Amino acid sequence: MLSIDPQSLGIKDRHHHLLNGIGPRPIAWVSTVDEEGQVNLAPFSFFNLFSSNPPILVFSPARRGRDNTTKHTLENIKLIPECTVNIVNHALLNQMVLTSLEYPSGVSELKMAGLSSIASDEIRVPRVSESPMQLECKVIEIKELGTEGAAGNMIIAEVVRIHIREEYLGENGFIDQEKIDLIGRLGEAYYVRANGPSLFEVKADVSKQGVGFPSIPNDVLTSNILTGNDLAQLAMQEAMPDETSVNDYKLMELSQLFLDNEDDSESLKKELHLRAKVHLESHRVTEAWKTLLSFNG
Repeated sequence: MLSIDPQSLGIKDRHHHLLNGIGPRPIAWVSTVDEEGQVNLAPFSFFNLFSSNPPILVFSPARRGRDNTTKHTLENIKLIPECTVNIVNHALLNQMVLTSLEYPSGVSELKMAGLSSIASDEIRVPRVSESPMQLECKVIEIKELGTEGAAGNMIIAEVVRIHIREEYLGENGFIDQEKIDLIGRLGEAYYVRANGPSLFEVKADVSKQGVGFPSIPNDVLTSNILTGNDLAQLAMQEAMPDETSVNDYKLMELSQLFLDNEDDSESLKKELHLRAKVHLESHRVTEAWKTLLSFNG
């Protein structure tokens, strides 16, 4: 394993290692205004939600690594401690990238990217009307993390108004994850799209306790077929199937498999593990447990 002291690296190499490995990162498309009311718009992937009560988000406009200058977003927020955080989906990808270019002060990124603005309800800073979700924010604190190039400036802001375009809502009144088609930032010039096959659910009731890895039989734990992800699905189950249900399942569903491999326990074990893996891939965890527990070789 490569082991690195981050302080031994130059800024560029350190930046690449961190951003290539930590992701995908959500993108805050932040609009701010200066004292004359001129609007600035810029994207930041050092961003996330940190609290729902109160609703707090954090993003960081870092100092430029090449010359240690600060960005208009930070300069504006120091003057007018308000901003809107506009969420970016795939339909806005290239327009968002266009606003990341470094235009001089006074040039409207909204105009350059062909975007329109809409007035906010609670703050002076307008929103990007094309954005699927727009958050009006009041800045609570600016925490400077350093004074050298590439140092972050942590902006902690409270969401005071949420706007969601109705076409992205599902029947339950909340944002539909397939409709909104979000994107995330990776390292270098890479992005990721949260749609299609890349979108999947992992449901877990956090109010309940799973049986955990200690309950998994050793022959299953040491399987060269089942992965850590597979084993974790088993471990998340609140209870294991009882002996009666396992025996019934063995008789009804697995009898031919046992007959075909009655003289070869290793072959039987392999086939059971392969079948259990198929069940786990379809989230049929109870069937996977019964399949695995049927082996007593």
